[in-house]
Amino acid sequence: MTEGSAHPDDPHFVNRSGWLRAAVLGANDGIVSVASLIVGVAAAGPAREPVLVAGVAGLVAGALSMAAGEYISVSSQADLEKADIARERMALRRMPDEELAELAAIYEERGLSRETAERVASELSERDALDAHLRDELGLTDALSARPLQAAFASGTTFSAAAALPLAAAWLAPGDAILPVVLGVSVLALALLGALGARAGGAPVLPAIGRVVVWGVIAMAVTGAIGSLLGVSV
Repeated sequence: MTEGSAHPDDPHFVNRSGWLRAAVLGANDGIVSVASLIVGVAAAGPAREPVLVAGVAGLVAGALSMAAGEYISVSSQADLEKADIARERMALRRMPDEELAELAAIYEERGLSRETAERVASELSERDALDAHLRDELGLTDALSARPLQAAFASGTTFSAAAALPLAAAWLAPGDAILPVVLGVSVLALALLGALGARAGGAPVLPAIGRVVVWGVIAMAVTGAIGSLLGVSV
């Protein structure tokens, strides 16, 4: 399978979906989870040391967890893709005529006449039958294929970078202002993340900012309320 664009002056962004999803997920989780942890501990008591210890622990554990989780889940997807590719390769070897007819039927269902569908299927199969079946029968392309290491690196790295923001805010803030400073920095970071994610994917910016900020604020508010009510580190 090969990558390319018939109109490079009008690019699409679907080829970014793999790493972009993992990166946005990692960064969002880094900000929300570590900020929520810091807010919960700070709401239970104003001492800076337990807040920083909780924040560092959350950053390290969260980054490793995100990277491992992405690698495992995307590896499972990659295994499924490899199994489907192997089955398709075997089917092409054992019954090429049936597979050619199946490909032609796919094109006919998409609106081509039978004659045109058969000609297209034949020409594409002569060039690369496996690629044609993977793309048009299974929906597999290089741009959308599973890449476990890429996803793990993107998720773990962005988690660490994003989680460092509320942690730095807690460290630099005056002792009696940890809560408002962390909340303010985290909301701004979430808004920036939503905007960057939308721009990288060519999507509308405001809806992306809205959903990221709203859910992040809810998570921090709930955790802070628990810490305040119980008066213990959470």
